[in-house]
Amino acid sequence: SHYFKCNHDVVDKYEKAPGIINEDIVDFKNKKYDLIVSISTIEHIGYDEKPRDLDKIDKALGNIKKLLNENGRFIATFPVNYNKNLDEKLAKKQLPFSKLCFMKRISKENEWVETTYDEVKDVKFGSPFGYANAIVIGYIDN
Repeated sequence: SHYFKCNHDVVDKYEKAPGIINEDIVDFKNKKYDLIVSISTIEHIGYDEKPRDLDKIDKALGNIKKLLNENGRFIATFPVNYNKNLDEKLAKKQLPFSKLCFMKRISKENEWVETTYDEVKDVKFGSPFGYANAIVIGYIDN
């Protein structure tokens, strides 16, 4: 909604703007969806909150799965090596994603290539380029 008018629900606990549902995703239960998309947001759940709650990501992902219709899909992107707790769960295969893809930033012009987990697991956040230098694209299919 920052860029253009949208006709879909936006749930964000903190962002204040017309049409935004200001509710914590852990508690959100309004309806079911065929598609839920999260772009660089789940890494903040429980991690950038006070007090920090490292188990909150599990609760959030569990609730998101419940919000999906039969045959619904959740697609999430999140950076590698921003949230150490999330990175540890990723490494230990403790996240409920049915499919994972990995992208690595290769230039200051913001060019990306698809790669493997082994190629991104040690990529630094914020270096050599600002912000994410590797991202995960995770899918949960109902």
